[in-house]
This record gives sequence, C-alpha cells and structure tokens, in this order.
Amino acid sequence: MAGRLALVGSGEYLPVLSEVEDWLFADNDRVYVQLATASAPEGDARLGYWHDLGRKAASRLGAEQVVVDVRTRDDAFNERWLPLIESAGLIYLSGGNPTFLTETLQGTPVWDAIRRTWQRGAGLAGCSAGAMAMGGTVAHFRHPGREPLAGLGVIPDVRVFPHFDRYTRWIPDIALRPFASRDATMLGIDEDTALVAEDPGREGPWDFHVEGRQSAYLVRRDDVHKIDLPIALTVDS
Repeated sequence: MAGRLALVGSGEYLPVLSEVEDWLFADNDRVYVQLATASAPEGDARLGYWHDLGRKAASRLGAEQVVVDVRTRDDAFNERWLPLIESAGLIYLSGGNPTFLTETLQGTPVWDAIRRTWQRGAGLAGCSAGAMAMGGTVAHFRHPGREPLAGLGVIPDVRVFPHFDRYTRWIPDIALRPFASRDATMLGIDEDTALVAEDPGREGPWDFHVEGRQSAYLVRRDDVHKIDLPIALTVDS
C-alpha cells in the first residue's frame, strides 16, 4: 500500500501541524526526509532557514532529519540522493516557488525515488509550493493568462491554492474562481491546515479530510464551498 498523503496550506515543520506530521509516519521508521528545493531560488539563507526549521520538527517528533539538498535540476539527477530518499518514513516538500519545484523534479531520478518510496509506504507531504506541485497542473496565479504547468501528478485531477485565507483577505474569492478548471478540482487550503488521506486498500479514490487550525474549500467557477465532509480524490498510487 502507498503511504499517507498531506496537502498543506502552510505551517510545515511548525508545532501547529506536528500531529499531522506524526500521523504521516504511520508505523514507518522515523526517518524524516526533507526537500526545500522550492526555496532554492531565494538563496542559501532561505534554504538554511527551512533546514533549521525541519531539524526542530524532526527533533519534536523523535525522528532523524535527512536533508536532500536538491537546488538545481542537475542535482535531481545525482544518484547520491537516492539511498537517502529510499530510507524515508516521511518525505516532505516545503514551500517556495511551485513552478521551480515542479520543473526541477519532473522526470528525474530524485522524483522517481520519491514516488517509489511513497508507493512502498512512506508518508508524503507537500506544503504551499509542495502541495501545488503534487497536483495535475500548477496554475500561474501571478500570470493568469499563461497555460498551467503540468504538475507532478500525485493527485492528478487536482489544482491546489494554498494560503487560501490570506489571499481571500486581500481579494474577494470571486476573483479566484477563473483559476478553477472544468478539468480539475481546485482546492483552497488555509494556512496551518492540511487535507490528509490514506490508502483505502482498494481501487478507487481516496477520502481526504481537513486537519489543522482552519479550513479547506472546493473552488468552482460559480461558488466556493467549505469542505466539511471527506472529499473523494483520485490518487495516482
């Protein structure tokens, strides 16, 4: 069976979502593999920030931190990372630039190893940019006229909009509806909040439910609907 999954609006490595991270490990070895690749364009200081935050999170959870320091697409072809990934009990893609993250990992040995390790039972989570990249497409929210980028496809029929509560404070939710697609389910996920699911052990969709401090939403072209009950989503496991 594939491992547990989480799409997180924000709050990776913070105490507010420690229970979610603990749940993602299931019964796996407490080896916490962390990729801050999405923040690589912001420079060494920002990468160091995420690595330090991840170290503190691993310590709280009684886990071993393993940093897979992929900063470029060339790095993602370096096979030195593969044994580290394959040791994981939980793999986490943290925030930053979703387009950069997707283009860096897509079709590389590192991404193949992440998928294999998750399919063998390790937990897999993406926060903010990491959550966006795990969908079937990644919308260019700052450039709405551009064609969406193909995502990593873990949840292929989904498009994720993280930090949903923050953005809807700045602009009305009706302005976000054009980003919704007839070919994909658009999910708005608030900060410090996650949509989580585990393999049902049978063919068919996985049931995702909300954990954390706030809420998640189904965004359609004609309305925005708060997710109160589990939502069934196709997972490419």
